[in-house]
Amino acid sequence: MLGFNVLMYHEIVHKQDFDYNEYKGIKVQQDYQDVLPPVLFAYLEEFEKQIKYLFDEGYVTLTLKDVIDFYYNDKNLLEKSVLLTFDDMYKSILTRVYPILKKYNFHAIGFVVKDWIFDEKQDNSKTKSVCLSKEELEQMRDVFEYANHTKSLHTRMDGRAALETIDKISFLKDLRSCEEFVSTKNAFAYPFGVYTDENIDWLKEEGFMLAFTSEEGKNTKETNPYKLHRDGILLNYNLEKFKSILNYN
Repeated sequence: MLGFNVLMYHEIVHKQDFDYNEYKGIKVQQDYQDVLPPVLFAYLEEFEKQIKYLFDEGYVTLTLKDVIDFYYNDKNLLEKSVLLTFDDMYKSILTRVYPILKKYNFHAIGFVVKDWIFDEKQDNSKTKSVCLSKEELEQMRDVFEYANHTKSLHTRMDGRAALETIDKISFLKDLRSCEEFVSTKNAFAYPFGVYTDENIDWLKEEGFMLAFTSEEGKNTKETNPYKLHRDGILLNYNLEKFKSILNYN
């Protein structure tokens, strides 16, 4: 059945330099501390192989408009279609991902947490996941479009994500603030992949057309556009595992 894969990345690291025992967590402008679990890193060496494979096999990298047209405007997609997504937008996206995608003329989506993005450039760190600045996001606009990952609700407390406890008024206020900041409207990625039925209802009321989970699988016409699947490309994935993800039935 025709459809498309959505690939989800977070941090890209050099295999030889990466020691999770030394990792100190995220560094963001918002007053919030957290750590990325080890699986949300991907090795640069494998990432380069993955992107080259997509290019060599003739894959097309989609835009969010392509996905909207697929679900709402009865447009078809090419058989080999993939949406590349990068969450949170850390420094490695600029220094490691951007040059590779630009080399192959590929397009990607950055899901941005508005309050995590710095007003001024920050120094990189070997022990922290440092978010990009507004200026650095602008540098990548020829490859990246940016979409909503909340203003400041990418947080969790006592094991619960903010979206599980938020009231409607607070959610919509946050959503609208980030929406003003991003370049592409009406598309949303649930922080931590967590959502409630109420969240979906609120997104629909606001005119959002797409929302992305972190649940695995290929997306087809039958997939709920507010529960779109995304496959995390994880630390231990080699090229064969990557190929298997693209070959969902």
